[in-house]
Amino acid sequence: MDASFTPEQDEIRRTLRELLHSRCGPRELRAAVDTPAGHDPALWTALAEQLGLPGLALPEAYGGVGCSATELALACEETGRALAPSPLLGTAVLATPLIAALGTEAQRAALLPRLASGTLTATLAVPGPALAAALALTGDNGGDWAGGGRAGGVQARRVEGGWRLYGQVDQVLDGHSAGLLLVAAHAGGFARSRTLLFLVAGEAAGVVRVRQTALDATRPQGRLQLRDVEAELLGEEAADVLGALAGVGQVTAAVLACEAVGAADRVLERTVEYVKQRDQFGRPIGSFQAVKHRLADVYVAVQAARSAAYYAAWAATPPRGAGNCATSHNEPADAQQSIAAPPAERLALAQALEALRTASAEGIQFHGGIGFTWEHEAHLYFKRAAGDDLLFGPVHRLRAHAADAARLFDAREVAV
Repeated sequence: MDASFTPEQDEIRRTLRELLHSRCGPRELRAAVDTPAGHDPALWTALAEQLGLPGLALPEAYGGVGCSATELALACEETGRALAPSPLLGTAVLATPLIAALGTEAQRAALLPRLASGTLTATLAVPGPALAAALALTGDNGGDWAGGGRAGGVQARRVEGGWRLYGQVDQVLDGHSAGLLLVAAHAGGFARSRTLLFLVAGEAAGVVRVRQTALDATRPQGRLQLRDVEAELLGEEAADVLGALAGVGQVTAAVLACEAVGAADRVLERTVEYVKQRDQFGRPIGSFQAVKHRLADVYVAVQAARSAAYYAAWAATPPRGAGNCATSHNEPADAQQSIAAPPAERLALAQALEALRTASAEGIQFHGGIGFTWEHEAHLYFKRAAGDDLLFGPVHRLRAHAADAARLFDAREVAV
């Protein structure tokens, strides 16, 4: 396999980096996170209209670009470098693939073109701090996170002509601003409980949305209260919702890994620039051997994480569906499917989050007292690392679940 990027992939990365450099600097970033929506609508429009980013991995039949998860992950590496606040993760990575996988043809035709164009944003709402569990990143997805038919979570009941939802959902990415909510809820009561996904308009009657204070302001979160809200079932009742969520979780892990690598690379780059300028004892601190060794360790960690993230992005690409941006260097789809190990994406995410946390922590240390002040952007990268660890990890659980999936410590496989 030739692991080099195609000209189309290089062009996506270059164009996106130039756009974010001109439209999403530190000043623009802080202004965007202070808005009620938590992002700059003008930047989101530019990402959608100029680059087609929301529909990058959607087929052309639904208004998308026709690329694969690989291109989406590589694009998110650039958004991670800039910590660009946007509805991209909730819309293009979480909600859109679920609608494409489970929705009826009428639902796909009505929603996917609007999502691809960026005129409609969406997000996935799962009860409690359970997003990682729902996506099968930190454990087997048994559906217990959705309430299990007991009190709590979100409950769905069938009424004449449709469904009604009631309950509360906390820590929903872009939950306060998304135009479409994809809500996971339990139906059937305790005896016949099952998890279903429902489409709810963001401004529907009975929906109360409040933006929450988040550790990472570049990933705004909202709390949803659903008070007997009218909802539309996504797809059919017999659909494999848990399987679809686990499949989306693999792509999400690959995308987040690339995003974290981009952020880690940027904070390392800024740190190296700074240690060349900051003088101590009459010489730049970057000339001290201890500083060189520590930054060399960070560099190795970032490069190892990048290699793992790129492999995960390649492995997450579905067979025979790469579209216009298909990489001619990749192996055939059948070979791709057989090589991709199930834990690859979770391990890559764990390694990337660890690399970002290490790079951002060292960046703050070498920037001294200014590193954790609002005036400097180093603390923003550390908060991204800690926030992602809370939302999609923690790292040790990602690795433990990958080990369980690979039966690494299965007693039956170990010779006594």
